[in-house]
Amino acid sequence: MLPEQTLRDAETLLDACRAKGIRLATAESCTGGLIAAALTAVAGSSDVFDRSFVTYSNDAKHQMIGVPSGLIETQGAVSEDVARAMASGALERSRAGIAVAVTGVAGPGGGTDAKPVGLVCFGIAERGQPTVSEQRVFPGDRTSIRAATVAHAFGLIRARV
Repeated sequence: MLPEQTLRDAETLLDACRAKGIRLATAESCTGGLIAAALTAVAGSSDVFDRSFVTYSNDAKHQMIGVPSGLIETQGAVSEDVARAMASGALERSRAGIAVAVTGVAGPGGGTDAKPVGLVCFGIAERGQPTVSEQRVFPGDRTSIRAATVAHAFGLIRARV
């Protein structure tokens, strides 16, 4: 179901987290749980992967992980501010040491000049550290944008481990 390289990357990431005693959580919008699916496809991942919040709708972002509705209204769901709030909310509502969040425009529709198809905002929260964010624009179709998002999220976590 998932590409072999993604599964290998997930296993490598889980091993690195396991070696450092770090647990993970995710808050996912545009990927719809693909990051969690890749991590949990690896046998034994439950000692590292704590939980995932699939917050596809704006209401879910607010209700499940506490993203302020006003923030979504003023900045839009696809924004670095919302990605940071998602990551912080996932960290606060889990036993994880690191939480990664993604929100974006996977396409094929929904893009604008300001927020084109392929734009993904990432947030990463780590206990005792400031929550940070960044954005990327990935080329391709919906499948390739979502796959690139998973790979980049893994990279953000790897940089913290």
